[in-house]
Amino acid sequence: MLILTINYVPGKEIEALGIVKGNVVQARHIGKDIMAGLKNVVGGELRGYTDMLNEAREVATQRMVAEAEKMGADAIIMMEYATSAIMDATAEVIAYGTAVKYKE
Repeated sequence: MLILTINYVPGKEIEALGIVKGNVVQARHIGKDIMAGLKNVVGGELRGYTDMLNEAREVATQRMVAEAEKMGADAIIMMEYATSAIMDATAEVIAYGTAVKYKE
């Protein structure tokens, strides 16, 4: 599945099928929270959180693509990510865009 952040597919005439999205709510691991607390003291990247959010983006993207495939899409345009805190120690990541089909 071609995924683009632009509002067209270069060289293709397209038909919009609709909005597609995929999301995941990810909880932080207590062990990683302890290590993150230590990093806050000495500074540096919070690798555990970086990995957690990378994994969450991947899951959200896969779910968005699955939704687009069910619609018969060839590509997703205007794709974006958004994140929000749901409650303490959790984050939601949502991937969304417009599913499109190539015109013959």
